[in-house]
Amino acid sequence: MLAVTAAEFQRHFGRYQDEALKQPVSITRNGRERLVVLAVEEYQRLKRRDREVLLVGELSDADLAAIATTEMDPRHNHLNAELD
Repeated sequence: MLAVTAAEFQRHFGRYQDEALKQPVSITRNGRERLVVLAVEEYQRLKRRDREVLLVGELSDADLAAIATTEMDPRHNHLNAELD
């Protein structure tokens, strides 16, 4: 990801618009990332993925096996009490 300052982004808006079609452009202010500019196709892809719903019947045997063998991070064991 390309990182530029807000001032640089404003000075060369057209250049970074074109660059964002190829890769995300991170805009920084006071040395900290504040915004990311990306192509609309990438944004739409991310939004679709965010809303993806899978039915259990659509999962492969490998997916089901992976789910069955997962273990919760021990740092969260205190949450087991919520199930009682």
